Amino acid sequence: MRHYVLGLVFTLTALIASAQTTRKYSNEFMNIGVDAAALGMSNAVVSQTDDVNSGYWNPAGLVHLEDNQLALMHSSYFANIANYNYIAYAMPLDNKSAVGLSLIRFGVDDILDTTQLIDDQGNINYDRISTFSTADYGLTFSYARKLPLDGLNFGVNAKIIRRVIGDFASSWGFGFDAGIQFESKNNWKFGIMARDITTTYNAWSIDEEKFEQISSAIDGENQELPETTEITIPKLQIGLSKKWLYNYDYSFLAAANLNMRFAENNDIISTSFASINPALGFEFGYTDLVFMRAGVGNFQNELQIDDSEQVTFQPNFGVGFKYRGIQIDYAFTDIGDQSAALYSNVFSLKIDFSIFR
Repeated sequence: MRHYVLGLVFTLTALIASAQTTRKYSNEFMNIGVDAAALGMSNAVVSQTDDVNSGYWNPAGLVHLEDNQLALMHSSYFANIANYNYIAYAMPLDNKSAVGLSLIRFGVDDILDTTQLIDDQGNINYDRISTFSTADYGLTFSYARKLPLDGLNFGVNAKIIRRVIGDFASSWGFGFDAGIQFESKNNWKFGIMARDITTTYNAWSIDEEKFEQISSAIDGENQELPETTEITIPKLQIGLSKKWLYNYDYSFLAAANLNMRFAENNDIISTSFASINPALGFEFGYTDLVFMRAGVGNFQNELQIDDSEQVTFQPNFGVGFKYRGIQIDYAFTDIGDQSAALYSNVFSLKIDFSIFR
């Protein structure tokens, strides 16, 4: 146990040290979240996640799998201009370990390229308009295992990031996550998820000929090539939850998260060292068949037009239905457009392969 604690301390030290010299944001599509059930609870699931979606939220939760599982999710943003899709598969290896694989795609397709609309003689030629797509992909390999201490589990992720902007530019990135979960004898659950613990690096390749065409298409522009390296700073999520059962048929789950970035931003708690954003989530269940969920998170100090600051938040709502290993969930995020965040309708499906046995 002493070695595990020393390892965690070393990891957190590396997190803090690396955060002081890197940019604040990169690969933000990997922070949107997956699974409508989790989104309905404002993502407050780090401590209690225990299914195929644990590969994203906290890989330590994969050890609770009893059979193979498949998950699918779809949501749209910007009036269906951008599409966010997710697929995951996980399976237990034995009674102490499990593995998972997931893929995220966030993309905008069929974008009009009008940089060549006007030819060298100044004539407009609509035949010179073409289309392209921009897409971000995140492929994650997960492994989880139970530790000798009863109730303590750990998990790790290896991530491959692929980002494509038509045939103008593309990048590859690599990174790692690590998480732990602990369940006490009185059913309290505790979880820690450290994202991008080594920092995630993206190396861009830019077509300089295409870039020159774009730059010269606008009179007076003399743009320089952008930086070709991006670094994603580490993030830390700490969660606590407990589930109560009533008369065998009813259940109530309450969960809380503290989401920490090692950078100063508009989060409700923000310093030069780190910013912290809390999230609360609740789930009411009946006979493990029907679920209602609610959550609130994304607390921000939002600058107003008169230069004053106002605290905003994002309320979420969700429902779910589960029957014989098939679970369908729906979430409506940012009810009433209370925050500056994007609101969306999210649908997800989870299939437990035990229904085929």
